Amino acid sequence: MTGTPSKLRGISDLRAFFRTNETPIYFVSPTAFNLLGIDRWVRNFHYVTYFDSFEGTHPNVFVPAQREPREFRSIEDICNYLLSHPEVTGWFGSHGPGGKTVFVMFDEESEALSADAGLQVAHPPAALRHRLDSKIVTTRLGNEAGVPSVPNALGRAKDYSDLKALAQRSGLGEDLVVQMPYGDSGKTTFFIKSQADWDKYSAKDPLHEHELKVMRRINHRAVAVEAVLTRCGTLVGPLMNDITGHPELTPYRGGWAGNDYPATLTSEQKHRARELTARLGDRLAKEGYRGFFEVDYLVDLDTDELYLGELNPRISGISSMTNVTAGAYADMPLFLFHLLEYLDVDFEVDIAEINERWSREAAVDVWSQIIIKETGDEVELLTQTPRTGIYHLERDGAVSFRRWGNDWHGIVRESEAFYLRILAPGDYRYQGADMGALVTRGRLQTDDNRLEERCTQWIAGVRSQFGGTPLAAQEPPPVGPLAFKMT
Repeated sequence: MTGTPSKLRGISDLRAFFRTNETPIYFVSPTAFNLLGIDRWVRNFHYVTYFDSFEGTHPNVFVPAQREPREFRSIEDICNYLLSHPEVTGWFGSHGPGGKTVFVMFDEESEALSADAGLQVAHPPAALRHRLDSKIVTTRLGNEAGVPSVPNALGRAKDYSDLKALAQRSGLGEDLVVQMPYGDSGKTTFFIKSQADWDKYSAKDPLHEHELKVMRRINHRAVAVEAVLTRCGTLVGPLMNDITGHPELTPYRGGWAGNDYPATLTSEQKHRARELTARLGDRLAKEGYRGFFEVDYLVDLDTDELYLGELNPRISGISSMTNVTAGAYADMPLFLFHLLEYLDVDFEVDIAEINERWSREAAVDVWSQIIIKETGDEVELLTQTPRTGIYHLERDGAVSFRRWGNDWHGIVRESEAFYLRILAPGDYRYQGADMGALVTRGRLQTDDNRLEERCTQWIAGVRSQFGGTPLAAQEPPPVGPLAFKMT
């Protein structure tokens, strides 16, 4: 880039670089949610999405006009559909040659399609990400890095007797949490303490075919943090509480349904979580990984011990909030440090200094987000849905649309929230369908993991604005595209 110094030094240089960036960067995903607002910081940053959340009103969101109704089985399927769509490839070309693609989820086909379009994927290789995404591999890497997991055993079980024997050899008791190597935590995590539990879950999922992570069940709170492994070290983002398993939000027991910030941790636990995340970054570097990753921790409420829950080598569901905390505005969003690793630029920053500064940001501002899924088991063709924008929570608990908005960065009051529409008129709602996401200031969950009254009012107010007609009993229920990847 003309005028760019040979090496960028410090935050001021980096911010100026991104404000004048000439390389087109395309976030390809079902929705723009995870990185919404990054275009405020990065010139030439665009969103290519399947869901038309903004009805053509967002200047940097592109949605192909012709979208064939089809059955998508994964977020990767949606991304590959977009990357191969003639409207999308033509639109890429309109921005000139070259550029980068970024994703939440992608695979080897996504890499090939990006290359066909003359674009480079700004992430570690899909094969490496897939291997590291295994809960079995995560546990082993954590052990090697000195990042402990909940007491567990790794192994196979062809039946419940095998599972009990595996647990007994490691002293895990009989109240167990069993995870398959891959999949969203709400769908591939099973709570088993009897033969009946095993029979119920194994009838739907092939537990006997996989190596399993079998854990002692603990009374815990879940927290999450994102980090970026850079050439200068691992930069650790803000710690957040997970909002999981609430039946008002999700039909999946243990399923991720949002977050609030800052995390409810002691100062010692915050320090340890940041230290453990840096250790994981060091270990990932040995695997050839670089860039963005997310870590879930479990706080044992009976012992105050902090355990590794899950490693996600990617942008995650909390990226949306990571990029609006006070630390992001004081310096720059965490995701921009990821981009630096994949742009043709030399830079030098004091990661230790930034980490120390960001560790002091916990009490500065408070944010929450919730992902609203359909929890009922009926299927409807939607005729009415709330639109994307800024909403107001009235004193009587009613929710009303106030104004258009393309992200949540300008919200200043807890009585306001940004709602991102996923389902629109003409779509189907069915159990588990992603209906929309809501971001607001203030806490939506109590310290003992109950939803605040304000949260239940927001949920009820949003749900009241959906209307539809039931699907006839003889019609097969639809399988709709996925909007969000759980953390």
